[in-house]
Order: sequence, then structure tokens, then C-alpha cells
Amino acid sequence: MSINNDNSKSPKGDLGGLNLEAVISSIRNVPDFPVPGIQFKDITTALKEPKVLHFIADELYEYFKDKGITKVVGVESRGFVLGSILAYKLNAGFVLLRKPGKLPSETYKVDYSLEYGADALEIHKDAIEPDDVILLHDDLLATGGSANAALQLLRKFGNNPIYVSFLINLTFLDGIKRLGEAKDVHALIEF
Repeated sequence: MSINNDNSKSPKGDLGGLNLEAVISSIRNVPDFPVPGIQFKDITTALKEPKVLHFIADELYEYFKDKGITKVVGVESRGFVLGSILAYKLNAGFVLLRKPGKLPSETYKVDYSLEYGADALEIHKDAIEPDDVILLHDDLLATGGSANAALQLLRKFGNNPIYVSFLINLTFLDGIKRLGEAKDVHALIEF
């Protein structure tokens, strides 16, 4: 398993010559957030630009459109934005992975560590069917803590094929090593 990434792709349709370099330049770097030493990649500056959002969604869709995805699972909270767009474009259902106490019905829960603390994720027990092909989406792969926790939650439903999608992969943190259970991992951008 490896990260599939092609930064040389040309945009689909008329997006004013937009390319991945333009997307990268639209992502704000915030030093020392949420704790000293972390260089936070703020995607909100990219998402607020209609052409950039359109480009990102189209590029991710192009990669996953022929994989037979039936459910897109978005990780709270930035994974909800592109995850729901991908679900719409893929004609798939959308499932929320949330922080504890946010989902109203019976849930599965997993605790995990991340680069600056600990957290937990929950998913409704009736969210995934045995024949679902899953696309797990989050905004960023760092150490792989939250993505691995999400994979562990999804494994509670059985042995569904799980594809994993990120807008950004911070390659120097080598988080992909924690995603061995995924069928495929794809990041649009690598830093």
C-alpha cells in the first residue's frame, strides 16, 4: 500500500488555469497551533475560494469515481466538508465520524493518541452495511492517529473494502505506516 499522488494533473473544465500549485498556495500555514511546535495547515483559506474548492472536489472525485464507493465516511470536522461533496458526486451515502457524545443513537467508540494529545471517535452502530464499499475522508494525514482510529471503528462492521482519502499528507510524519488495513490511500497534496 502506498500514497497515490500525482501533482502534475491538469484541471478538469475551465478553472482559470488552476492547478495543484495554486491549491497549495491557497493553504495557510499557522505556526504554533494548537500547541507550540505544530505547523498547522489551515485548509479554510482554500475552501473559501469557489474555484479552489471546485478543483479539489473534482480531482478527488476523478480518483475515486470507478472504485464502487457506496458510503463516504467523514472524520470530524474538516473531513465533513469534502467528504459530503464526494458522497454527492459519487452517488454514495455519507456517514459522520464524530467526537464522543455528539451522535444521538448507539455508537461504537475508539480512543486514540495524536501528535499533541489524545481523543476519541464514535460512529453509529447502524451506519455501515456488510456490502458497503467505504471511502474514509479526512483533511490531513499527519501521524495517522485519527485515521487509524477511524479504520479500527470501521472494522467493527466487518471486512468491508476501505479506501482512504486526504487532501494533504504530511509525508515527514510517515502516518501512512498506520494505515495498512486500507485498500488504497490517496492524498491530493504532499508536504
